[in-house]
Amino acid sequence: QPQFVESGGGLVQSGGSLRLSCAVSGFPFNIYDMSWHRQAPGKERELVATISRDSGTIGYADSVKGRFTISRDNAAKTMYLQMNSLKPEDTALYSCNANRTSFWGKGTQVTVSS
Repeated sequence: QPQFVESGGGLVQSGGSLRLSCAVSGFPFNIYDMSWHRQAPGKERELVATISRDSGTIGYADSVKGRFTISRDNAAKTMYLQMNSLKPEDTALYSCNANRTSFWGKGTQVTVSS
């Protein structure tokens, strides 16, 4: 049974940093492109960043460009999201997903105080 487990969320002040992890098991992680998404209360889920299986292609939402960095370690079956210069509008539940599949983690909450 595939498992996607996010961690690293928390409460941080505006301007602070967090590093999220998505640990995957029971799934062929290294052959799938992966993404981070987020959903704030009362808003639709949005794509934050995506990374190809070989890390050769990376994309970011305009709202996080220059502040967030997505990466992955295929040997460890883990994906990361380094988030710097956090803003209150980054507050959301962050989840990881294998692109074009229905496999998702339960998410990790990020709260940025002003």
